[in-house]
Amino acid sequence: MEVMTHSSTFLLPSNHHSSSVTYALVVLNRPLPRFTPLLWNHAQVRVCADGGANRVFDEMPLLFPSDDALDVRQRYKPDIIKGDMDSVRTEVLDFYTNLGTRVVDESHDQDTTDLHKCVAYIRDLTPNSDKSNLCILVAGALGGRFDHEAGNMNVLYRFSTMRLILLSDDCLIYLLPSTHLHEIYIQSSVEGPHCGLIPIGMPSGSTTTTGLQWDLNNTEMRFGDVVSTSNLVRGEKITVQSSSDLLWTISIKV
Repeated sequence: MEVMTHSSTFLLPSNHHSSSVTYALVVLNRPLPRFTPLLWNHAQVRVCADGGANRVFDEMPLLFPSDDALDVRQRYKPDIIKGDMDSVRTEVLDFYTNLGTRVVDESHDQDTTDLHKCVAYIRDLTPNSDKSNLCILVAGALGGRFDHEAGNMNVLYRFSTMRLILLSDDCLIYLLPSTHLHEIYIQSSVEGPHCGLIPIGMPSGSTTTTGLQWDLNNTEMRFGDVVSTSNLVRGEKITVQSSSDLLWTISIKV
């Protein structure tokens, strides 16, 4: 079985992450994680999903209290604002378009979420030769209304062949497709130790792990029975193999 490796080096300063990975950032309309500037600096393209532009405009200056707010807003200018345009404020849209931000109005499409639209846009923007190295970071993907969270998790499954990472102040989540054996390299200075493996969508008939406090050994997991929550990482490398797709989540301590 082919091995897929994972590492949260995007939570480290930019000189620590692998040059082979190309990061893109999507900002949703939820409170910005405190480490958003770090994600911004890693990303080669930054897309605000509709009201996410309000968050960048309002909250980025708060992360730099000693800097001039206008300076911060000009420094952290999104490349694209995309969505159905029902949340972004007019003055925010005007401010960024005057700085050269591109606006893509998708109000005609009410069948997909703003995150889905942004991920599809980044996918189509990326040359085929670079897609295997692409990783999309999603800031503000967790917290608030549960139906929004569930919709964001559904996007992980809709784009299961892409690397997408949902982020909040407290944790991250990404999909572990059953097609691969997964090796997760823990960045213990910025994440952990609390973690979980969640079978959403369908039960997992068999999951085997190494490197956890409570490892699974051909364990069946399903809602209404065993689910690996409140587990702990105990090493620098976790391995996961499962008969069904799983969500991996780990706490963040940046």
